[in-house]
Amino acid sequence: MNVAVVESYAGLARRVLAGPPRLGRTRLVAVDGPSGAGKSVFATRLADAFAAASDGGPRPPLVRTDDLLDGWDDQLTFWTRLEASVLDPVRAGRAGGYRRYSWVRHRFLGPVVAVPAAPVLIVEGVSAARAAVRPELTLAVLVTAPAELRLSRALARDGAGMLPELRRWHAGERAHFAADGTAAAVDLVVDGAPDLPHDPDRYYVRLGRRPGSDGVPG
Repeated sequence: MNVAVVESYAGLARRVLAGPPRLGRTRLVAVDGPSGAGKSVFATRLADAFAAASDGGPRPPLVRTDDLLDGWDDQLTFWTRLEASVLDPVRAGRAGGYRRYSWVRHRFLGPVVAVPAAPVLIVEGVSAARAAVRPELTLAVLVTAPAELRLSRALARDGAGMLPELRRWHAGERAHFAADGTAAAVDLVVDGAPDLPHDPDRYYVRLGRRPGSDGVPG
């Protein structure tokens, strides 16, 4: 049985900075988990914590894989786009960049979002910690929450009309996580719906293994 423990985002950021860069000179952090679990909030708060952890250093770039998906049917196949536009350049010490997908206009729009070859890069989204990239991860995080809560969050975000797409998406997630063995491979499992009292802006609730077991110092 997992024991829930409250830990700080700043402490986790310091552990990442002390860990080895494996994507070229960049420490790649993957924040994975099913839709509605709380990945986006966790990744944003972790990114914000790096300034405090590095004495006012820059906030690391944060790439959300939803911005790279070419619609609902691109749930897992977007990865080649992420590799070509972001991971390959950063791996080589160069800036990457991408255009965001418009879920309203159903195409990629706008100016290129630059992704510098920074000391830390955070990638957040379903399958971000997939097996193909694990050798290059400094930290792999899985955010979880009960299925009923995740569905209600997703419906509140996307609207009730998206229920058929969401159900298909959730089935794809389940199949991916089972085949990928994600839960057993990550460094850190985070409770995306914790009931332990804590300041959610500064702290998260950990379940499972502590970072440091396979790379990032504890």
